[in-house]
Amino acid sequence: MLERIDTSLKDCFIVRPRVFEDDRGIFFESYNHNRFKEATGLDVDFVQDNQSVSGYGVLRGLHFQVGEMAQAKLVRVIKGKVLDIVVDVRKESESFGKHFSIILDDEKHEQLFVPKGFAHGFVTLSKESIFAYKCDNYYDKESERGIIYNDATLSLDWHLPHETLQLSKKDLQLPTFREAIQ
Repeated sequence: MLERIDTSLKDCFIVRPRVFEDDRGIFFESYNHNRFKEATGLDVDFVQDNQSVSGYGVLRGLHFQVGEMAQAKLVRVIKGKVLDIVVDVRKESESFGKHFSIILDDEKHEQLFVPKGFAHGFVTLSKESIFAYKCDNYYDKESERGIIYNDATLSLDWHLPHETLQLSKKDLQLPTFREAIQ
């Protein structure tokens, strides 16, 4: 049994699995196609799984793909705690330019469904995080786009002082929101 919890952004929602716990530990289905379809009404064909390991303060994002290679994602934390942020970059959407953030961790086991047309990023709030996500399309370098983490228009709160954030050289050179959506 899965529970779908809508967010303030159109088509973006939280998925909460049923967790079974006893003196041996816990068990839950991290993904079941039929249960996902039943709970969400979406028949998503995930074709690629990705996983990253990051230390405290590592910020990855904000990333998205455009055109026919756009990706929907189902993201979760296997170990640790992250602040996950999504931005709606669909110009025709009622929530265009708005963002949503959630803390994902290895205690609640919640997942976030990120629809196509959303930029996505996260920062590790624990000593280490293992972050995993399913994609409904393959990675394509030519379709890759991004938005700089400290964009003035979006004013995102990453929950950590900017001087403690660790970003790749590539992510530090991403364009602003306005530049990215042109």
